[in-house]
Amino acid sequence: MTFSIAARCAATGMLGVAVSSSSPAVAARCAHVRAGVGAAGSQNVTDPRLGPRLLDLLADGLAAPDAVARVVAEGGPEIAYRQLTCVDAAGRTGAYSGASTLGTHGTREETDCVAAGNLLATTGVLDAIAGSFATSAGHLAGRLCAALAAGLAAGGEEGPVRSAGVVVAHHVAWNVVDLRVDWHDDPIGELGHLWTLWEPQWQAYVTRALDPGAAPSYGVPGDA
Repeated sequence: MTFSIAARCAATGMLGVAVSSSSPAVAARCAHVRAGVGAAGSQNVTDPRLGPRLLDLLADGLAAPDAVARVVAEGGPEIAYRQLTCVDAAGRTGAYSGASTLGTHGTREETDCVAAGNLLATTGVLDAIAGSFATSAGHLAGRLCAALAAGLAAGGEEGPVRSAGVVVAHHVAWNVVDLRVDWHDDPIGELGHLWTLWEPQWQAYVTRALDPGAAPSYGVPGDA
């Protein structure tokens, strides 16, 4: 039971994935981003190797639809169990749902974003996710968290959601946003709360790495 969105911010070039599931620690397995390259999701009987493979193909110059097609062609019989999403640095999207994808499932591709889900309450969940992203503004992470919340409000999964996460890449080699709620009764709500704490500070932590003398301090000097 999983629903997710992979997206690009056209204004900043940020790339990100947000995902939620009834399983614990879903973002650790399903969300993959690389600055200047793309964002990819691999879910439904998850093979965590497929997200990085998609990003490698994007880095080699393939567009998102072609990267997804290549991974599907390479996947062998097991690919029928997988669900993939991909957005490249130009905002092109690709998606795949294998024949053995669980329950009510599907994908939605829109400008700069692609949503996917399995064991959904209704395919309208995907319309709500993509629609929320298309009509929102602000930092990419906030838009992704709002898209998950819209999907949940539209019915979410067949069962309760227990974990959620959001990752965003931008200009540097590490994720500038990497927030996870690995087990919670309201993981999407808690993820939104974490983002409100992280949003005022994310840029300062980038500055700490690149130019520590110019960085503001939070809490104890020298803290993480």
